[in-house]
Amino acid sequence: MRRQQLREIINGGETQTVEFKRKFTSEVKIGKEIVAFANTDGGYLIVGVDDDKTVVGVKSEKEEIGFIESVCSYYIEPPIQPEIEIVNIEYRDVVVVRIHESDTKPHRITVDNDGKYLEKIHERPVYVREGNVTLHASKEVVKVLEASNDDEGVTLSIGKHEKRLFEYLEQSNKITAKEFAHIANISERRAIRLLVRLVRIGLIRLYSHEKHDYYTLVG
Repeated sequence: MRRQQLREIINGGETQTVEFKRKFTSEVKIGKEIVAFANTDGGYLIVGVDDDKTVVGVKSEKEEIGFIESVCSYYIEPPIQPEIEIVNIEYRDVVVVRIHESDTKPHRITVDNDGKYLEKIHERPVYVREGNVTLHASKEVVKVLEASNDDEGVTLSIGKHEKRLFEYLEQSNKITAKEFAHIANISERRAIRLLVRLVRIGLIRLYSHEKHDYYTLVG
């Protein structure tokens, strides 16, 4: 990455695809950011830059690179292959970690905050990026991520439930799975399955938030 390109990214601040870290704190915290990028749209983790865009640099680029590679190999499942560069800007070295959007979603953190290995897959947390925030993925979001790996084409006939959904969204703009289940008079489990399929074929979009997930029409 050229110095000017990095300067433009820093000036743009933290976004859906950019996260600043003054320094590395723990494997799990950094792993969450890397997993979130891989599970969403990809992005840049820039180490040596403060939240206010101040370039502070890193003390040892070799240690930082080793730290990142260790996190991506041993704290994340499936492992992630990052692109790592050292860029000198304002006379300081900054570590630029590029994470591509993955085609083997969802990626999970394999240890808890105390470093204990999580043997059961459902215990391993999944994270996604929403705006400039990294969020713990709900079960609905995980289902969408899992469905995105299916290479087979998705076909869906528009029946009465889907029509009711689209009519509701045209009036109310957004809907939760629970609300859809209520207006369609179906189980919440079936509602989620239908919503996931509609997300896959690009008719609706799922937004993830800390309190609840909701769906909107695309466009």
